[in-house]
Amino acid sequence: MANISEAEIRKIVENIVRGMDAPKSGYTSTSFEGRRLIGIYSDMNEAIDAAEQGYKAVRAMTVEQREKIITEIRKLTREEAHIMAKMGVEETGMGRVEHKRLKHILVADKTPGTEDIVAEAKTGDSGLTLTEMAPFGVVGAITPSTNPSETVICNSIGMIAAGNGVVFNPHPGAICTSNYAVDLVNRASAAAGGPKVLVCSMDKPTLDSASVMQSHPKIRLLVCTGGPGVVKAVLSSGKKAIGAGAGNPPVIVDDTADIQKAGKDIIDGCTFDNNLPCIAEKEVFAFRNIADELIRVMQKNGAYLITKAQADKLATIVLEEKTNKAGKKVKSVSRKCVGRDAKVILKMIGVEVGDDVRCIICETDFNHDFVQEELMMPILPIVRVDNIEEAIDLAVKAEHGNRHTAHMHSKNIDHLSAFASAVETTIFVKNAPSYAGIGFGGEGHTTFTIAGPTGEGITSARSFTRKRRCVMADSFRII
Repeated sequence: MANISEAEIRKIVENIVRGMDAPKSGYTSTSFEGRRLIGIYSDMNEAIDAAEQGYKAVRAMTVEQREKIITEIRKLTREEAHIMAKMGVEETGMGRVEHKRLKHILVADKTPGTEDIVAEAKTGDSGLTLTEMAPFGVVGAITPSTNPSETVICNSIGMIAAGNGVVFNPHPGAICTSNYAVDLVNRASAAAGGPKVLVCSMDKPTLDSASVMQSHPKIRLLVCTGGPGVVKAVLSSGKKAIGAGAGNPPVIVDDTADIQKAGKDIIDGCTFDNNLPCIAEKEVFAFRNIADELIRVMQKNGAYLITKAQADKLATIVLEEKTNKAGKKVKSVSRKCVGRDAKVILKMIGVEVGDDVRCIICETDFNHDFVQEELMMPILPIVRVDNIEEAIDLAVKAEHGNRHTAHMHSKNIDHLSAFASAVETTIFVKNAPSYAGIGFGGEGHTTFTIAGPTGEGITSARSFTRKRRCVMADSFRII
């Protein structure tokens, strides 16, 4: 992801907070259509105290009772998926309502609950040792604007399943949507016989409220889903932290691939929610002898091919050059372009297209900004390569060591194995759209907190636990 300074972040936060109280289609950061949202506080210290009470209540519950709350969360998420999807697009201006609705259904159906918490036992001549997954206590979570309510609900299910209380400091650009999700979790808890306030959030989250959360003695675990700046801050807190950072997922297409399927899959993945998911395809490395055919297939599936001159012009619009505190010029993604429809972005360079166009494709060299920067918008650069060695070399470099996600379309096992080994990403998707990597059209559970920097990977309930050992020496081995 392109760099952005702390001063710029503060300015963005201040501008958003100033306009936060203005109603948007009947909702604010503390209310929805006249109903006050539950679990929203003006002071982070109060929010943490309330989350601690939620933790104490959950700790006193049986696992079965926890699961009843999670079942109710899943139910309400399915019922209100469209509401949150619409709110997310209205508030942030990013993404597509239908795709966000599908993401909420995915969270409801495939986020692991208490079944993910499994004890281990070891017996031997010296007796029995039992290892159990215990809660940390109160978890402090930072969530993004790209998948706001999805991340809140996904995190809540896993953290509650693990027996924790939670306090959120959401991205201020999606605070209304995030807080609606917090309220949903609390309504589900109350409906299932749990505490009325189980998870908490802020009405006006800021860098200062995040700082209070990160240093508060009652916060035992920090979980951050966001850009490199906030992840770095959390990892510098001195507390146990889970960091889900940025990615720049490359795609390799070799000459053994099913090109008809590969072209469609890549466009489907790249354009899902307008490329907001951090796992989405960001740049393609295509074998030279199949590149023309791949581009034609992409065009048949909603891609619009722009010229090199148009790509260079577009790069000056979607990426802004700024000077950081060290006096170095850096590229920063334009907020007005992130997550926008392809036709909206094309109009910025004077190209008018219809709703059938969902992706902008272009041929570039490896050093082009579209290849090097994580854009999070439906723009897909294509680089021609001569062989698998060149493809892997360039793809690994483009991924920038984030070890997040990579993709490949091939029927050559040796090629697939070589790329998977070289790129070292948390997720590696073969012959499918990127979203298969989080269980949408693929096997495995889902999450929107993919912790590459700290190694937890595809997080689930067990990620939010600590191991406790209980030993009975010389007893309880019955063999």
